Amino acid sequence: MNAVTPLFIPSPSDGVWYVGPFPLRGYALCIIAGIIAAIWIGERRWVARGGAKGEVTDLALWAVPFGVVGGRLYHVITDHDLYFGAGRSPIDALYVWRGGLGIWGAIALGAVGVWIGARTKGIKVPPALDAMVPGVLVAQAMGRWGNWFNQELFGKPSTEPWALKIDVQNRPPGYEQYATFQPTFLYECIWDLGAFGFVLWADRRWKLGHGRVVALYVMAYTAGRGWIEMLRIDDVEYQHVLGWRLNVWTSIVLFVLAAIYFVVAGRRHPGREDEVYTDQRLAHEAADGDAPQDASEGELEPAATEPADKDHTSPAPPDPSG
Repeated sequence: MNAVTPLFIPSPSDGVWYVGPFPLRGYALCIIAGIIAAIWIGERRWVARGGAKGEVTDLALWAVPFGVVGGRLYHVITDHDLYFGAGRSPIDALYVWRGGLGIWGAIALGAVGVWIGARTKGIKVPPALDAMVPGVLVAQAMGRWGNWFNQELFGKPSTEPWALKIDVQNRPPGYEQYATFQPTFLYECIWDLGAFGFVLWADRRWKLGHGRVVALYVMAYTAGRGWIEMLRIDDVEYQHVLGWRLNVWTSIVLFVLAAIYFVVAGRRHPGREDEVYTDQRLAHEAADGDAPQDASEGELEPAATEPADKDHTSPAPPDPSG
């Protein structure tokens, strides 16, 4: 049994608080805070790209519910033994607030939600996703603290000063004798924030567009998720493929696909899109008189002739003597 180190990260004794009869769950609060941060960041980036304020919030109304459903479906499919089989209650699969959202499913269906919302508003999908995905990294960083509240998804036993203390009832079978573990939630939080800064820097440096920010996000996230996943000890033995966890292979495959797209899209479409709205929307706004005027329109033309009372005699050349 490893002794508790003099320095360690404590775990919350309870991840639920009650305001009268209403429960406040730490996991849910972290997810909500992350969503709010992602929307705020996405709005600022979208406006900077030439979009209208408030449109990212409108897209989020589609993306968030789709993302929650996708994340839960992925989790239930890949951890189905937690909800189905002898002694299990399938209804527990609906209790999202208890934890369990697979990021791959959340991103995939969340993107579908953005696509649907963008089509209804005449917004081009690639620039919308490029504006929104950096904020998703911040949302993921904040959401990982939900694992801290739930005392879940931690890593191998550790005696480092930053090790995470886990209550005995939350330790996986075979690890009951260990008290402190690798805080993988913290590692991923730090990685995600670093990836957020890197993606912002690269986007500003090279003016990325046409979905290349999304590809860079996928590469930056999976590069960290792969090695962090190798540290985890949660019970997913059936998810191992050739000795590695399924999420490690998923990270590798997605990194390669994103890298290929990043290179190919960069060759075909260097730079950013000239317009973030579809031609149909622009034509509709032009017909309604809402389209922005051309720079030559709405401005007074310079006078073609000079005033009649102006003296048109040529000025005398300057005296070279000064």
